[in-house]
Amino acid sequence: MKNKTSTISNAMIWFGAGVSLAEILTGTLIAPLGFAKGFAAILLGHLIGCVLLFFAGWIGARTGKSAMETVSISFGKTGSKFFAGLNVLQLIGWTGVMIVSGATAAQAIVNLGGQWVWSLMIGALIAIWVLIDIKNLEKVNFVAMGGLFLLTCVLSVVVFRGGATAVNQGTITFGAAVELSVAMPLSWLPLIADYTRTAKKPFVATIASSVTYFLVSVWMYVIGMGAALFTGESDVAQIMLKAGLGIPALLIVIFSTVTTTFLDVYSAGVSSESIWAKLREKPAALAVCMLGTMLAIFTLVTELEGFLYLIGSVFAPMIAILVTDDLILRRDSTEKKIDKVNFFVWLIGFVLYRLSMYADTPVGYTLPVMVVTGILCVLARKVCK
Repeated sequence: MKNKTSTISNAMIWFGAGVSLAEILTGTLIAPLGFAKGFAAILLGHLIGCVLLFFAGWIGARTGKSAMETVSISFGKTGSKFFAGLNVLQLIGWTGVMIVSGATAAQAIVNLGGQWVWSLMIGALIAIWVLIDIKNLEKVNFVAMGGLFLLTCVLSVVVFRGGATAVNQGTITFGAAVELSVAMPLSWLPLIADYTRTAKKPFVATIASSVTYFLVSVWMYVIGMGAALFTGESDVAQIMLKAGLGIPALLIVIFSTVTTTFLDVYSAGVSSESIWAKLREKPAALAVCMLGTMLAIFTLVTELEGFLYLIGSVFAPMIAILVTDDLILRRDSTEKKIDKVNFFVWLIGFVLYRLSMYADTPVGYTLPVMVVTGILCVLARKVCK
């Protein structure tokens, strides 16, 4: 891709990724910790996740490779296609989940006769974002993000202007809250290089992307936690309705869904091209958008979330190995078909990740597993030598 994107454009893209109903909803789950401990857990989790996000984006920015193309550095050309295929599969699923979530919230605000109507409208807007093309999105995103920023400020005032703290049901440990906060940045690890690879100023753009996402995502989590603490309500659409926001509430729901889900759709197109060179990013992205919209309309897509989380868990150990190879070992397996040693290390890391999901540590389980996987990667290379 010859056209280079500006640092502002990259920052706007990740502002849009951060403004998300999913992030606000996740923040409500942290409320039982109380505001002070909850805020600390949110900050720590996002710090861990966004440092990893920076490294994943920096590799793509420095090499000019897409996210799944960078995977070949550790796993070889054919090996990277395995992860690209899983990435496309999960992104189709998450596109459906995000569309149905936005459509449900929009339907609660304005009844147009059914959730399917809003699903079609949101899917159509995502397709328009794809057709505009990533290199031409800067002006559109500037207007959309400016509007979302103002509307989110209004939502913040609505949430935090209350006095008394509501009683929260349920319990959550500090470590579990940290892990919930790591989860969102972690979900973007297989995608960020698709956007930083075209940056005019690779390092600055990667920093801007990571910091912007960190600040906005923390903000969304705090809104969700504050909503549960100060209003006793976890349904953000209902909070906005009770506050009389009306049309502004609808705009927040629709455009936050579009700007976030667009990244899933576009990256699925990029990953598709890395699997089969004859495919092109834009047509593949439009196909993913259509499939995700159909999932949202015709299936109980939320029942797929457990499966999607299973697929998503393959990427934490994968990124750990990639970062270790690129930044510590300074090795490159791009010319190989498959790097069997790293695949074996990844398999161990994947199993550790799944087993560790039942453990509770002060920093969650993602960071410990990724550190252990990185150490195993280094040891495996010494043994092989």
